Amino acid sequence: MAIDGLTAVASRYGHTDTVDRAVAAISDLGMTVVARIDHAAAAAKAGLELRPTEVLIFGNPKAGTPLMQAAQTMGIDLPLKMLIWRDEQDKTWLAYNDPHWLADRHGVAAANTAILEAMARALSSIAAKVTSSPDE
Repeated sequence: MAIDGLTAVASRYGHTDTVDRAVAAISDLGMTVVARIDHAAAAAKAGLELRPTEVLIFGNPKAGTPLMQAAQTMGIDLPLKMLIWRDEQDKTWLAYNDPHWLADRHGVAAANTAILEAMARALSSIAAKVTSSPDE
C-alpha cells in the first residue's frame, strides 16, 4: 500500500484485538487516547455496511504543542491518529501518518527534528508491538 505520508502495517491479529492492543500500547507509552471513532458502527446507524474500521486519536501535549506553536495549522493533524481496518481479504491493517510528512506539510520540520524523531519512534514502536506476535 503506497499512500504518500502513510505507513501501513499488516497485523497478525483480528480487528478487535488489534484495536485493543493499540489502546494498551499507546497508554503504555504515557500517551492518552482522547477519542475512538468506530466508522463501521456509524455506517450501520445510517443503514450502510462497512468492514470494521476504527480511528484512535491520541497524543501527549508536551510533544504536540511545540509543533502547533511553530505552525498552528498542525492542529488539524494533531493529536496523532491510527486507523485500524479489515480489508476485503479479512486481513487487519494499522496505519498512521508519518510525523515528518505532517511537519513538511505544515512547514515546521527543520526546527523540530527531535520531537519529530521521537514521534516517529513512538508510532513505529506502537505499530510493531500491536501487530507482531510476542516472539518477533
